[in-house]
Amino acid sequence: MKISIIIPCRNEKSHIREFLDSVFAQELDPGWELEILVADGMSNDGTREVLRDYMARASNVSLIDNPGRIVSTGLNAAIAASTGEIILRMDAHTTYAPDYIRQCVCVLNETGADMVGGPWVAKGRGYLGQAIAAAFRSPFCGGGAKHRDPNFEGEVEGAYLGCWRRDIFEKVGLFDPDLVRNQDDEFNFRLRRTGGRAWQSPRIKSSYTPRASFGRLFRQYLQYGFWRVVVIRKHRALVSLRHLVPTLFVTWILLSVGLMALTAVAGLSPVSSGIAVNLAIGLLLYAAACLIAALGFARSDHPLVVLLLPVVIAVHHIGYGLGFLLGILKFALSGSRLRMPDELFSSLTR
Repeated sequence: MKISIIIPCRNEKSHIREFLDSVFAQELDPGWELEILVADGMSNDGTREVLRDYMARASNVSLIDNPGRIVSTGLNAAIAASTGEIILRMDAHTTYAPDYIRQCVCVLNETGADMVGGPWVAKGRGYLGQAIAAAFRSPFCGGGAKHRDPNFEGEVEGAYLGCWRRDIFEKVGLFDPDLVRNQDDEFNFRLRRTGGRAWQSPRIKSSYTPRASFGRLFRQYLQYGFWRVVVIRKHRALVSLRHLVPTLFVTWILLSVGLMALTAVAGLSPVSSGIAVNLAIGLLLYAAACLIAALGFARSDHPLVVLLLPVVIAVHHIGYGLGFLLGILKFALSGSRLRMPDELFSSLTR
């Protein structure tokens, strides 16, 4: 059996060598053959030189040019060049259990699902990175998404990374090349619309290295929120109501601040004061909820991680909610002279 490993990457010199070594260290069953296709987004940091070094030593490693530079175009280029009957996606910012590939194939065969994967588990570096990783495990932060539960096994909206049989792409199509973010969610939505099933198993173990700064985390989720609107507009459907909660929260804050300013200017001081009190109470309750969610990690994480966690959760929610609102605004302004800079939502953040 031939398995095609597809890897989208760009400027990963500090990670790609360790990643490829982990792929070569995978425990495979007899008779399995791997081809490793790295779709590089025209890296300029030395990543391509590292890849060529591996290609000189291993005939099953191929470098695929990805002039589009984004994940969706990289995945599509690698899928088009692949020849395996099973296609398995891996990312350079993730580390894998030695039996990762074997478990993906086993679960795919056992369940009969169209897509399988493991839970999205984060493992951060430093106290802030650990706090960001803890937020991945927090139901309050992620809205109870099953794909973030490391112990859940069963059908999900979409499993992390993914392993498929080749014929699923003939049925569903490839990844949307117009999406800078949320290309996985959009593909999984099409998969389910055609009657396909995605399955998550905790036997498929990996750990993702998240962003390690508040700024990068905020921009990541700002883009997630923005591109969620694009997916909703494309399919005229909402995958889950939990995606609206951060948006409603940010909308409430912005409306409260706006009304408070308008009533103050209009001389309606009592009304303005009342809005200010309600806003303060609401924000205090939200802060308390973030703190309570963080306290759930007091036994397992460093105290500094627990202190940082409420801020991390807020960055997740506000970044996503604001990005969603900006996505709505951008499409509302399409055709007018007022435009938002595309760079904010289309630039790569790694």
